[in-house]
Amino acid sequence: MEKAIFGGGCFWCTEAVFKMMKGVLKVSPGYSGGTKENPTYDEVCTGTTGHAEVVYIEYDPALVKYTDLLTVFFGSHDPTTLNRQGNDVGTQYRSVIFYTTETQKSETEKFIADINASSTEGKKVVTEVVPFEKFYEAENYHHDYFATHPGNPYCEVVINPKLEKVQKNFANLLNTL
Repeated sequence: MEKAIFGGGCFWCTEAVFKMMKGVLKVSPGYSGGTKENPTYDEVCTGTTGHAEVVYIEYDPALVKYTDLLTVFFGSHDPTTLNRQGNDVGTQYRSVIFYTTETQKSETEKFIADINASSTEGKKVVTEVVPFEKFYEAENYHHDYFATHPGNPYCEVVINPKLEKVQKNFANLLNTL
């Protein structure tokens, strides 16, 4: 089992996306990249802790490649917008990858370079690529938020369309249920 840590805006969205993937064994929402020890959601939301909302993913590399995770990560959010995903604004919503190995770092940097080279609009990826240090698991009520709150307006307006996009564009990488 290997791990990947991604921040692509609201962790409710990112968690729901990666829970659909083949080979992904566990997805936990939380916080990483800041200076505050044991931050709370309310603290992270202020934008003063330095943390980003992230998901900590455990996956089986025999079933899913790290580059497949990158494909879905970059395809499911806007990596060209600094500190913003939709109406979620602030450094806590930044696009960030916390690599756990030098191989992850080099694969991520190559992936970003390929995206930048193929961009027809001239927008460059602003995703931070930084070494993983520490993960703080989010409060229990954030876990499986989409699954447990499907009628929430945020889930209906923001998460549902994102999941539909992922299902359409990356069906070959998703679990079939």
